[in-house]
Amino acid sequence: MTDSDFQLRAYVHLDRMQPQYAAFVGAITQGDPPIEGMASLYVEMAPGNWVFRVIDKVVKSTDVRPGAQVVEREFGMFEVHSLSQADVLRAGEVTLEELGRTLADRVRPEIASMQVITNVNPYQAQLLNRFSRGTMLVAGQTMLVIEVAPAAYINLAANEAEKAAPVNLMHVTSVGRFGRLWMAGREADILAARDAAVASVEAIRGM
Repeated sequence: MTDSDFQLRAYVHLDRMQPQYAAFVGAITQGDPPIEGMASLYVEMAPGNWVFRVIDKVVKSTDVRPGAQVVEREFGMFEVHSLSQADVLRAGEVTLEELGRTLADRVRPEIASMQVITNVNPYQAQLLNRFSRGTMLVAGQTMLVIEVAPAAYINLAANEAEKAAPVNLMHVTSVGRFGRLWMAGREADILAARDAAVASVEAIRGM
């Protein structure tokens, strides 16, 4: 891979999918649905059409299951998963070998925006619930909203937030220029989840 215009936008490894996160992804994915406890790899790139070649190499070379293969106007993204941590790590190695890149070449993520909204009004809760594919937001709860760029890193933030506290996962979207996460729960739990999500994103090193 020698194209100087190529960009490895995101390389995200999830060591163990949490219950709500796995259930949410399984409900929205067009590919193989993951289950709790699986390891996962998300890779985002530009130009997006490189996704087809890379995921073809990955699924032929390793024992992983493809959950997503998305190509949009600007970027491409794929996800693979397995109960075997070793297979997912190997899938990552194959990906980097095929692209001629290293982890140091990935884009370092940034938190574009973050809000904690306490004591959510019942009318706002009902509006948000119309767009939620996860747990419903209940009036009076505290809500966490995070936007991350590149988008695929929001998956790491969501999974680590769920590890950290007993919060409710409402919505995750990881395609496009920004990834978005909505969570709800008690204020103390939301703050703990927020801190874990932020720490996971800030720990990623790259360009």
